[in-house]
Amino acid sequence: MKILKLSKHWLVLIALVVGVGVGLLIQQTDAQARIPVKMAEVSGTAQVQDTGGVKGVQIGDKVLQLGGKDVGDFTAWESLLAGQSPGGTLNLTLQREGVDDFSVPVKVEMSPDSTRARWIAPFDFIASLFMKLLKMLIVPLILTSIISGVVSVGDPSALGRIGLKTMAYYFMTSLLAIVVGLAVVNVFHPGIGAELNLTSSVGEKDFGHADASDIVLDMVPENIFGSLSSNSTILQVIFFSILFGFFITKLSGPGGGLLKQLFESGFEVMMKMAEFILKFIPIAVVALIARVVGKTGMDVFEDLLVFMGCVALAIAIHFCITLPLILRFVGRINPLSWAKAMWPAIITAFSTSSSSATLPVTMRTVKESGRASDTVSSFSLPLGATVNMDGTALYECMGVIFLAQYYSGVGPNPFELTLGIQTYVVLTALLASVGAAGIPSAGLVMMITILQALKLPTEAAFLLLAVDRPLDMLRTATNVWSDTTCAAVVSRSEGATGLAGALGDERDGEKGGDAPPPGG
Repeated sequence: MKILKLSKHWLVLIALVVGVGVGLLIQQTDAQARIPVKMAEVSGTAQVQDTGGVKGVQIGDKVLQLGGKDVGDFTAWESLLAGQSPGGTLNLTLQREGVDDFSVPVKVEMSPDSTRARWIAPFDFIASLFMKLLKMLIVPLILTSIISGVVSVGDPSALGRIGLKTMAYYFMTSLLAIVVGLAVVNVFHPGIGAELNLTSSVGEKDFGHADASDIVLDMVPENIFGSLSSNSTILQVIFFSILFGFFITKLSGPGGGLLKQLFESGFEVMMKMAEFILKFIPIAVVALIARVVGKTGMDVFEDLLVFMGCVALAIAIHFCITLPLILRFVGRINPLSWAKAMWPAIITAFSTSSSSATLPVTMRTVKESGRASDTVSSFSLPLGATVNMDGTALYECMGVIFLAQYYSGVGPNPFELTLGIQTYVVLTALLASVGAAGIPSAGLVMMITILQALKLPTEAAFLLLAVDRPLDMLRTATNVWSDTTCAAVVSRSEGATGLAGALGDERDGEKGGDAPPPGG
């Protein structure tokens, strides 16, 4: 069928539309709304029998109003609740002895015995099955991808000046991108009060109030085999993988080559498994969107558009401010002139959403239009397509914090989003990016990895696929723009002259002077 030959992004878009349609049909069935707070009749009035984990409510509180309407007697309470739709929030006005009347917001839920719940159940099963398949891949995929990624970079002592400068640049710009993303998501708080209606069960993570030393200690595994058996200790797996890969590069003789081949082959196997499972993303998207829309309607997309706007703003700041400042003050290059020269590569990246597919255009543009050093470009650009993921790292962190903000306000055990948690997210995203470029749907897989590490429900990552396509185009363009900036900055640091927009050259327009080879 021709529809199956469409690109993944188009299939996901079609799945999104189908999921919305199915969800709207499910919305027409009876939902039997309820709230977590359980009531009992006492002298004809409604009183709290079970708080349902809602903060501020106590057993014995008398219910005066529901959603601003007087309850009166117990029967009136039931009739008022019957007219509500699941997914919304109602204010419960309570009376307690010795305290002024007060209101508490409560979530309207769907009864598990309702007709709508029975229709949603098969979609819930499909979405849960797909999530378990992805979780199965996380530890072996991260282990093999990072080890093979570190080994492919090689022994740092053999990289030379160009190699070390390139790696330092990629590390710093990824960190800056993450910081920009965290700043935006913490200023606008797109997840606070969002109506996503996702699973509200949240596990407890033990470093919410930890300081920096505790987080560093948490990175080091006491027993690596114990860490490998749990998705929630993924930072320990990443730390071990980086060390293991580094010391493979120190091995001499055939042993190092055999280990390198072993983990590269293992990574290829894991990628094939991931590619096979990810073929079913459209089905999973239909199931998840049908479930969410079936429960709450279309309100969820308003919050996703707010999140999308925040990500676009953060990417714009990194693209238009952070990287140009590096060009101007570190590379001594006019950012506008360099951007004009790099425009073909940036547009190609935006159109294809693939750094690897854009690489030939990027290399030609940097060398011919940018007049950067051939030696630097030939080394830094292919490496950048593998390890430099500014836009992706920014998106991962913003997505995780957005969802953490949402989970901080739902369920009987809300997630506590602290500075320690956010530091953990930064470290995990930064270190995992070493091998993330080779992973299919890297942004989705890495976001699920971090959510698992935080013991948050991972189904929410699929909800973000609804706005992923335009954001993917922006992320890829940012990644390539950062790669070209690296080539310019490192070329200038190696004494190259005549680059497009170079400031202070004695001979404007001179062809870029070459730099020593990576081992020099």
